[in-house]
Amino acid sequence: MISIIDYGAGNLRSVQKAFEFLGYSAEITSDKGKILSADKVILPGVGAFGDCMRNLNSYDVTDCIHKVIENKTPFLGICLGLQLLFEKSEESKGVTGLSVFEGNIVEIPKCEGLKIPHIGWNSIEYNKECPIFKGLPENPFVYFVHSYYMNPKNENIISAKTEYGAKLPIALWSENTFATQFHPEKSGDIGLTILKNFAEL
Repeated sequence: MISIIDYGAGNLRSVQKAFEFLGYSAEITSDKGKILSADKVILPGVGAFGDCMRNLNSYDVTDCIHKVIENKTPFLGICLGLQLLFEKSEESKGVTGLSVFEGNIVEIPKCEGLKIPHIGWNSIEYNKECPIFKGLPENPFVYFVHSYYMNPKNENIISAKTEYGAKLPIALWSENTFATQFHPEKSGDIGLTILKNFAEL
């Protein structure tokens, strides 16, 4: 069973539907027992960093997320679910993130002709060793909706980058933990391949 963590965020159903389309059972839940016993766990997220951290705390699932990662259960963060894994964000000053990884979340640099938030399709350069990118073509296009991106202290965890005014790190991989700034569930066949790869870990 794949558990999709419910903490009052939007977009959960679209992630669930993508896995169901692929033939996998996926459950939206905030039940800590179900999350901890799941074969795979997903943390989606849309909205603001501070609001989502408050929701995670109010749903009392922050410790559960740490346990899932410590237990080496395959874990996937999507969009804000990636950003929440870091210590803090320029979007929400004074709010502490999950701090799974050292580093912070920073705003996309402003430059002439560049629209922020970054909404739409962009190609990515990815680490071919990363299991969730197995079988992808060179420089595949995926779908983004974001104004901020990760700035990890350990650059070795970066598994993909995209060009948007600058070379932005937009995916990570560390042991059993994966996360993408883009939305695989909205990225057509490329995204479905990524989700299938994750489901089969």
